[in-house]
Amino acid sequence: MKPQAYDAIIVGAGAAGLMAAATAGQRGRRVLLLDHAEKAGKKILISGGGRCNFTNLGTAPDRFLSANPHFARSALGRYTAADFIALVERHGIAWHEKTLGQLFCDGSARQIVAMLLGECEMGGVDLRLDHAVTAIDRPADYRVETNRGTFIAPSLVIATGGPSIPKMGASGFAYDVARRFGLKVIEPRPALVPLTLGEDDTAFRALSGVAVQAVARCGRAAFPEAALFTHRGLSGPAILQISSYWRRGDTIALDMTPGRDAGADLVAAKRARPRAQARTILAEMVPARLAELIAPPGELANMPDKTLAALGAKLNRWPFVPNGSEGFAKAEVTVGGVDTATLHQKTLEAKAVPGLHFVGEAVDVTGWLGGYNFQWAWASGWSAGQVL
Repeated sequence: MKPQAYDAIIVGAGAAGLMAAATAGQRGRRVLLLDHAEKAGKKILISGGGRCNFTNLGTAPDRFLSANPHFARSALGRYTAADFIALVERHGIAWHEKTLGQLFCDGSARQIVAMLLGECEMGGVDLRLDHAVTAIDRPADYRVETNRGTFIAPSLVIATGGPSIPKMGASGFAYDVARRFGLKVIEPRPALVPLTLGEDDTAFRALSGVAVQAVARCGRAAFPEAALFTHRGLSGPAILQISSYWRRGDTIALDMTPGRDAGADLVAAKRARPRAQARTILAEMVPARLAELIAPPGELANMPDKTLAALGAKLNRWPFVPNGSEGFAKAEVTVGGVDTATLHQKTLEAKAVPGLHFVGEAVDVTGWLGGYNFQWAWASGWSAGQVL
């Protein structure tokens, strides 16, 4: 059977792929959008607790990790959070702002998927679900073979994401395609992921279920949000954020009394309330279970200032070395991906392979927690869609 011809083929009907398809389709291009899954936008549907944290008001290039920290600047500058908000509002989707500039649907993430599918329909996009790609080559135009037929086009966009959340069908497909055409791939690793601790950190494990407001630090990176102790290690927003910067062997420090000098406060409490139990005073500073675990027995009056200062210093900077993470199965995104040095910053097209584009999580651009990765998906998909 003769292959069906299009102006552009996009593989991956997630956030970036849907945006690229809708943008190109509405520019008059004949677009084919393929996905192996039976539904489009599966990751969108589970995001933000089902309400989709679709962007962040504070989106800026310095909130993205990449071997080239300036690469994301072009796409993010040309398709902004305000642009996506305007699209959301045109579709009548109500939204609200949570902490730190995070925007969520008032209703359901299904509204965002429906909006994007509606935009694709406006552009005449041919969406083919349950189409598994079996081979890609380029004898002249790009030739994409699937379990349901073969398609050709002069332009090909790979929008299949990274290997995070494999139960959703995620894989390293994009990296295989990149290598097939001679593009370098920065080693992918789990990001925005809970961290695990070894047998030497049994104290933390005893606190499973306890949450504390903290500042997590690793190198120069620091995030002031909640940390959650788990039966395997640490999670919560502060830990997920810092995990993107963590490498095996690195030390992470937790400040569990942010904004205060815990040692000075303990010494001051000794002067004011000498007969108070150390556990009682600590429970006013940190969660009770944590206070019970770390408090020395007895009254403050019987404890040297040096001891209290040392205890406070540990609360302000409790160091630990994770032995790993929960891996791609629990990672929200992937750090690493197609090397940005091989792509044009404005179009996401491969410099050495005309017509081949990579967008979204497939690229070595990873945002912070809180809507940043969706904004990269919208911006990179839009940028590719402008030139297909």
